[in-house]
Order: sequence, then structure tokens, then C-alpha cells
Amino acid sequence: MYKPSPRLKDKNCMQNPHDVASLYAQKAEHRRLWRAAIKWPLYTVAVMPVLLATGWTLSTGQTVRIGQLFEFLIASVLLLLWENLTNDLFDAETGVDQFAKPHSVVALLGRKEPIRNVAYISLILGLLIILHLALHSSPSVFFLVCGSCLLGYIYQGPPFRLGYQGLGEPLCWLAFGPVATSAALLALAPNFHNSNVIPWQIATTLGAGPALATSLVLFCSHFHQTDQDAAHGKRSPLVLLGTKRSASFIPWLIALVLALEWLPVIHGDWPPTALLGIIGLPAGINLISFLNKNHNRPNLVSRCKFIALRFQSLNGIGLSIGLAIGPILGHTLNPS
Repeated sequence: MYKPSPRLKDKNCMQNPHDVASLYAQKAEHRRLWRAAIKWPLYTVAVMPVLLATGWTLSTGQTVRIGQLFEFLIASVLLLLWENLTNDLFDAETGVDQFAKPHSVVALLGRKEPIRNVAYISLILGLLIILHLALHSSPSVFFLVCGSCLLGYIYQGPPFRLGYQGLGEPLCWLAFGPVATSAALLALAPNFHNSNVIPWQIATTLGAGPALATSLVLFCSHFHQTDQDAAHGKRSPLVLLGTKRSASFIPWLIALVLALEWLPVIHGDWPPTALLGIIGLPAGINLISFLNKNHNRPNLVSRCKFIALRFQSLNGIGLSIGLAIGPILGHTLNPS
């Protein structure tokens, strides 16, 4: 009587439709978690300061040094990669992500050392690129970017962990607003021999609205984990205010982003084309509606940070393009 070999039996078992479907579902879920861990859409927040600086430089009738632009873009992505990876490592130490964040790189990989190595290689490479930029523009570029990195570290890193004291959003605004935007303006300035003065006023006006939109993304990223944050002593604004009250602040934050961008236009400092940042408004309205309905549903509300990210991206890109095309319509700004 014929008896199938053990190997054939194993092969037949593997062809069981339920086993195949289960294996496929596991692999699909694993891929989904890794996509969530990489968070590639989030890197628009890293490149926004240099995009804004590009738009501003073009709006003054000056040319942009393309090499400097691409170097800054690459360095920005590397530095945000460092920050994201180290934040996962720091949160793993406190246990705050143990249940609320299955897509943490630490949870997926199960080892900290490779993550730490990649993080600090990214930091070193990013700072080396920034140093090269500084040598071809202004030394202040390097120190400003280092300051931005420091703000990113004290947000989650020990012994500071200021994000646990509810200061994450203000730190985010400073890092991606005046500090990073000043560095980008200096790095791209064509007249780099005269760029020793840090353009705080221009950078603050230019970066205030977009940086607030970036802080909004951070604010929205905590809606789904308020219970876990509170249990681990993380006093984020969401923990302090509650999800319902926090959701009620979203319309005001979006209105403030737009107001900070529209006031220079109304005052005559920016061309009317800068109002193009309004293309992010539909995403902002969607965010308001979504949070009103789902603010207390953790399994759904985790999506809100991506809606906020869409608002941030479209708004910042629209503003950058609007400034850049101003001279085409005869609106050239004073570079000083």
C-alpha cells in the first residue's frame, strides 16, 4: 500500500487553505506594522523648513543654490530618522509604548542595539552634511541645526523627557519653526558671504504657521493612547485636557495656522499668492469632523495624525509655492 513520504505530507499540510490564508494574513500584518513604523509620510515635517526657505528666497528675486538645497533635504531626513528611532528607544525604556504602539521599531525588531546603531549613524551623517553646508554658507547653520537636534532630544531623552511634562508641542514649534527655518534661510542664501546675522524675524514670521501645523501633527498623535500615557506619568496635553476638550481645540489651532500665514499678506509683506497655503484647509476640515466623531475611539482615532499630516503638508507646500511664484506676478519681496 502506498504511503506518502513525510516531506510530501508536510507539503500537503502547507497547502491547507486555512494555513495559507493565516500565513498570508500574518505577513500582511507584519508589513503593515513596518510601514507604520517607518512613518515615511512624516518626513514632510523634516523638509518643510527648507521648502519654506526656498520659497522665500525665490520670492525675493534671488536664485537658490540647488546643491545646498538637496544637501539640506537629505540631512533633514537623516536627522528626523535619528529622532524617530531614539524616541522609540526612549519610550521602550519607560514602557509607555508597550501596548499602545505595536508598530514601534523596538517592538518589531525585538532588539535595541541595531536600532541604536542606525540612529546614531543617521545623526552623524546628517550633522556631517550640515557641517559641509555651514562651511559653504554660515557657521551659524551648524549651530542652529545642533540646537534643533537638542530640542528634539530633550523632548523625549533622559534625564529631561520634557514631552512627559506636556512641553512636546512648544519644543516642536521652536525646533521646526524659528530655529530650523533660520538655518535653512542661511544655508540657501545666495549672498552667503554676508549671511552671518541670523534672520530670526524673517524665520519666525515665515515658520510660525507651518511649525504650528507640525505641532498639530504631534498633538494628534496622542489621541489613541491617553490611558497608557497617563498610566506611565506622561502628562501630554491630551492627558491634561481629555480627548473631547482637545478635539474642540483643533478648529482654533487650524485657524491660528492660517491666520499666522495670512497676516503678512494682509499687511502687504507677502504677495497675495502666499494665500495658496489654503489648499490644506479641506484636510483641516476633515480633521475637525473626524475628531468630533471619533475622539474617544482609540481603534479609529489613531488615523487622525495622518489627516493632520495631510493638512500640514499641503498647507506648507502651498505657502512655499505661493511665495516662490510671487515675482512672476510682479511681487518681489525685500530680502532684508
